[in-house]
Amino acid sequence: MTQAGPSLERPSAARAHLVWGAAIGAYAVAVLHRSSLGVAGVEAVDRFGVSATVLSTFVMVQLAVYAGLQVPAGVLLDRFGSRALISAGAVLMAGGQLLLGVTDSLPLAYAARVLIGAGDAATFISVIRLVAAWFPVRRVPLFTQLTGLLGQVGQLAAAVPLVAVLHLAGWTPAFVGLAAVGVLAAVLAVSAVRDGPPGTVVRTRSGLLGPVRDVVRVPGTWLGFWSHSATQFSLTVFVLLWGFPFLTSAQGLSPATAGALLSVNVLSVVLSGPVIGLLTGRHPLRRSWMVLTIAFATALAWAAVLVHPGRSPLWLLVVLVVVLGLGGPGSAIGFDFARTFNHSGRLGTATGLVNVGGFAAAVVSILAVGVVLDAAAAAGAAPLSLDAFRPAFAVMAVPWLVSVVGVLVSRRRTRRVMSAEGVVVPRVREVLARRRDARAVEARGPVERP
Repeated sequence: MTQAGPSLERPSAARAHLVWGAAIGAYAVAVLHRSSLGVAGVEAVDRFGVSATVLSTFVMVQLAVYAGLQVPAGVLLDRFGSRALISAGAVLMAGGQLLLGVTDSLPLAYAARVLIGAGDAATFISVIRLVAAWFPVRRVPLFTQLTGLLGQVGQLAAAVPLVAVLHLAGWTPAFVGLAAVGVLAAVLAVSAVRDGPPGTVVRTRSGLLGPVRDVVRVPGTWLGFWSHSATQFSLTVFVLLWGFPFLTSAQGLSPATAGALLSVNVLSVVLSGPVIGLLTGRHPLRRSWMVLTIAFATALAWAAVLVHPGRSPLWLLVVLVVVLGLGGPGSAIGFDFARTFNHSGRLGTATGLVNVGGFAAAVVSILAVGVVLDAAAAAGAAPLSLDAFRPAFAVMAVPWLVSVVGVLVSRRRTRRVMSAEGVVVPRVREVLARRRDARAVEARGPVERP
C-alpha cells in the first residue's frame, strides 16, 4: 500500500495544528457560503421574484458545479498546492457573494452560485491534503473526521449571525458582508497555510491528464469513490433539500419538531465522527466493513420508515436521522482509501475523484425524487404527501444498490493488488478464531516448566 504525505522530518505538533487550524477557518467560511442561501430562502424568493421550485434549482446548480469540478480541482491541487487552492477558492466565493448581494437579476444570481460552487469545490479536498501532509499516518483518519466536524461551525454561523444580519440590515449588507468574510479567509490562508513541512515534496509538475489517468487505474481509488457514495448520498438528499418537507408535509411534524430532528442528525454526525475516525486508524484492514455496515443500516432505516403504515412514530424518525448521520463520517473513510492506495503526488486528484461519488449520486437522487414527486402528484396523490414521498424516496434504492455493488467489486480488486504486494487480509472468522485462542491461552495462565 502506498502511504501519502512522506516527509524528511516530522513537523512539530504546534506548527501542524497552526496550519490545520488556519485551513479549518477557511473551510468553515466555505461552509458558511455554501449554507447562506438556505437560510435566506424567503428573502431570495421576494428579491428575485421566483417560485420555491426555481429557488431549489439554485441549490442544484451549486451542487452540480461542486461535484463536476472535484477532479479538475484535485489536479490543480496536486500541481499548485493547498495554500493556492484554498486562497483562490475563498476569492471565488467572495466574488460570488458580492455579485449575489448587489444584483436582482436571475441569470446573474445563477452565475453567483456557480462561483460559490467552484470555490467550494477547491476547499475541502485541499484541507484533507494538508492533514495527510502534516500529521502522522495513524492520526490522519481522526483529523480527517475532525476537519469535517469543525467545518460545520460555518453552518452554525449561517443559522445564527447571518440570519440576524439579514433581518436587521437587509439582503445587500448581509451578502456583501459575506464577501468581506471571504476575503478575510483568503488572507488567512495566504498568511498561515503551508503546503507541507520543510523538506516535503507535496506538489507535482506533470500534465493535467496524467494524474487523472494514474488515479483511475488504482482499484483503491474506486473503493473510496463507491464508499463515499454508498454512505453519503442519502444524507445529502435529506439534509440539503427533501428532509424538511418530508418531516413536515408528509410526516405531519411541526417546523420546530422537524428542526429538532435535523439537530439530532447533526449531533449524530458530531458524536460518531471521532469514533469512526479512531476505528479507521486502528483497523485499516476492516474499513470496508464499516462502510458496508453503515450502508446497510441506512437502507434498513429508510425501509422501516417507508413501509410503516401511515405516519411513522417519532422514535422511528429519530432512528432514521441518527443512522443517516453516520453517513457523513462514514463517507470520510473513502478519503482514507484514496490516501492509502495512491502516491502522495496524486492525492489531490484521488481525493477529488472520491468526493465526486456521494455528491454525484446526491444530484441524481435529488432530481429523481423531484420527478417522482411530480409524477405522483399528477397521478392523484396530494403534493408532498406521504403517498408521494414513498415511491420518491424508494428511488434511492437504485444508487444505493449500484454503490454497494461498486464497493464489493472494487474491494475484491483492491485486495488482489494488496495480495500481490504481500498484504493478505485475513477472513473475519480467522481473526475471531485467533482471538479466542489467545484468550484461552491467557485464561490458562503461564505454563510451569519442570
